[in-house]
Amino acid sequence: MDANKARARFAELRRQDGRVSAAELDEIWAALDTVRPEEIFGEWKGGEFDTGHPINGQLDQARWFGKTFVSRKDVKPLICRDDDGELYSNKALGKGEASLWTVEFRGESTATMVYDGQPVFDHFKRVDERTLMGIMNGKHFADDGPFFYFVLERVA
Repeated sequence: MDANKARARFAELRRQDGRVSAAELDEIWAALDTVRPEEIFGEWKGGEFDTGHPINGQLDQARWFGKTFVSRKDVKPLICRDDDGELYSNKALGKGEASLWTVEFRGESTATMVYDGQPVFDHFKRVDERTLMGIMNGKHFADDGPFFYFVLERVA
């Protein structure tokens, strides 16, 4: 699959209701460009793909809004809404916050968020200038998944 087809299919899957195939998301991932940490600084609104992963739905329950990448050493991975609708960094859920590194995943080096308090990595690839695809990976994930797949859209 080439990058243009991958971006088009990604957009279709985002609009689709119901389950999405992790294998198809993996094909899209493989066709997308990597991204450098500095290219993703800023605020991002998040969403997930329902692949049947155990994490699916948990972020909605936490009222997850998205992520904020302030700098390489200052990342707020779980920006959520409180009871008044105000945004805050949910450090309890994330067991701290995170940092941003370039890490190899599936043979490519790309921007990766590393949680401070748990063995979890969020790898990112560019869909377009305002959209990132993410794959959550970590110590408790098998080498070939199943992974948690998500999307980030730039806020400003």
